[in-house]
Amino acid sequence: MVQVAWAAIALLATALFGMFGMFFYLGARIDSVGAALDAKIDSVAGALDAKIEGKIDSVNSRIDALGARLDARIDSLAGLLQAHIERHAVE
Repeated sequence: MVQVAWAAIALLATALFGMFGMFFYLGARIDSVGAALDAKIDSVAGALDAKIEGKIDSVNSRIDALGARLDARIDSLAGLLQAHIERHAVE
């Protein structure tokens, strides 16, 4: 009977150590998958940053061009308004 009890204790101890080993293995596996995922996320973030910066530069240049056209148009209209005011001021 004592041998059966020791056999049961040994079996339970083996199962317990096996579960601890499995938990450690699972933790290491989760860490490795997390590291790989971090690397992929960083790579995608870098690619997105490059595309976004290109788009922002493109939009900035278009805004600058539109601003220059608007400035020219305002200057033209200001000249026309000044001429109109001077014409009526003389009469």
